[in-house]
Amino acid sequence: MSDNIVAKFGGTSVADYDAMVRCANVVKSHPNTRVVVVSASSGVTNYLVRLNETNVDEAERSAILQHIADIEYAILKHLGSPKDIQAALAILLSELAQVATDGELFESPWLKDKLLSYGERMSSLLFSEVLRQSGISAVNADVTQVLKTDANYSAAVPDIEAIAYEVKKTWLPEMAETVFVTQGFIGSDSEGNITTLGRGGSDYSAALLAEAINANELQIWTDVIGIYSTDPRITEHARPIPEISFDEAAEMATFGAKILHPATLIPAMRKNIKVFVGSSKAPLDGGTWIYQNVENKPTYRAIAVRKQQVLVTLKSPNMLHATGFLAKVFTLLANKNLSVDLITTSEISVALTFDNSQMLTDDIINDLSQFAEVNVDTGLSLVAVIGNRSFEREDYDNSLLTVLKDFRLRMVCHGASQNNFCVLVDESDDTRVVEELHTQLF
Repeated sequence: MSDNIVAKFGGTSVADYDAMVRCANVVKSHPNTRVVVVSASSGVTNYLVRLNETNVDEAERSAILQHIADIEYAILKHLGSPKDIQAALAILLSELAQVATDGELFESPWLKDKLLSYGERMSSLLFSEVLRQSGISAVNADVTQVLKTDANYSAAVPDIEAIAYEVKKTWLPEMAETVFVTQGFIGSDSEGNITTLGRGGSDYSAALLAEAINANELQIWTDVIGIYSTDPRITEHARPIPEISFDEAAEMATFGAKILHPATLIPAMRKNIKVFVGSSKAPLDGGTWIYQNVENKPTYRAIAVRKQQVLVTLKSPNMLHATGFLAKVFTLLANKNLSVDLITTSEISVALTFDNSQMLTDDIINDLSQFAEVNVDTGLSLVAVIGNRSFEREDYDNSLLTVLKDFRLRMVCHGASQNNFCVLVDESDDTRVVEELHTQLF
């Protein structure tokens, strides 16, 4: 294991020139940083997503392109508008305009991914120059040359072996002498077409690159001081967590905590790379360390909430003393690329929760209706209490269920994991549920 560090800076961390200078100071304070992964400047990705929508007229498209240019040129101006960077930025903006007006954009998944890539590409171009002007040897590296994926556009799957091979061949020989500034969120398929890892994929990109260079540490720099016991916007009593285990952090990410992309921890866990989450606005104020193993393992660590959940209940007398019913359900869902979050069963029914109602199409409901009575409920939230020791009975009897007795619980899930206790509640109740649980447990 090397002492190399991979640092990732999110959109608010590279929002403007002053923010980028703060990030440069973070890199300078960690001399072992060899790879820096950046997101698009705050707001840019939202503009690009809008350009990808079919109901954008020419006037709005022109306005959006101008807004993006204004954000990037404001940073360039503070850099003194060096000719080489100015020329490279002009090329990227020109290419962006061409893709945004391409008549095939809305019929071409790879063109949509290409359009979404420009935010990160402009950020890395400008931030590498910020580092150079602060005295750090830095190069703007094209991540598509090393981060290889399949051709599943908008949700590409990384090729771990290919990434390791390409990084070793093209980056490692020069990494001791320079910092590689590169793009999060994007990669390329076997044909060289740009792909994206999905919204929030910059954290995942950084973790994949940390794995590829065999880094000792992955830093995720954002606009909050680490991971909190719950969303601070829900309760003012939320508090930062100094350290947390991979298992706990993975549960938090999966069940709605926005601070980490759910897939981020997978590469870190494979190589036992410690992860730090901190604020680029206040880098000296501490943060959260994520380790394979932690000394302090409290029963209750945090509370996460995920809104806009869908509950699907399948009822069929054919389930009674029968085999193969669940296999039939999950085979159908797998063929439709639908992932189930929670599941509970009785003798003649099964209840499933989904995170993406848009993917639960009428066709899928009709298919399920061929062998079961189907009921679909929306407007629900999943609240997950994250902790350890499988929540011994006296703990959740006296604390969790006592708090929850005044709320309408649509589902309770516990037992499959030692690290979570999940309930499904009406979305109108989720804030009060979290507040009550946090007050009682913390």
